[in-house]
Amino acid sequence: MMMKAREIMTTDVVTIRGSATVAEATKKMPSLCLRALIVDRRSEADAYGIVTETDIIYKVTAYGKDPKTVRVYEIMNKPCIVVNPDLGVEYVARLFANTGIRRATVIDGELVGIISITDILSKSDFVEKPKALLLESEIEKA
Repeated sequence: MMMKAREIMTTDVVTIRGSATVAEATKKMPSLCLRALIVDRRSEADAYGIVTETDIIYKVTAYGKDPKTVRVYEIMNKPCIVVNPDLGVEYVARLFANTGIRRATVIDGELVGIISITDILSKSDFVEKPKALLLESEIEKA
């Protein structure tokens, strides 16, 4: 059985308002060894956003902008890529490979977690159970 996103996702998700400053966002990150924050929805119908370390470096620091005046909504990615908690880890990895992203929100009606390439590498069973080998043994059995 393939592991699912819900089994390896990080459930302790830290969110921030889009109207917060980048300075406030960076304060929330290092204390939690976080590389990304989820940007809250403004309403039920709204999409979640995401702001990453890379966004801050590429869009603020690199241009000498003042993080105390730049707002999160100005540099975030929105909507962010969403994964269903029951999606197999292999498919999450394929989604990351095809889109070039490193993390996605896990949403089941509401925000339930965040899944990253680090979660896949450190928590999934892909080292013990590569899919191709699994298929070979199934074929041999048959």
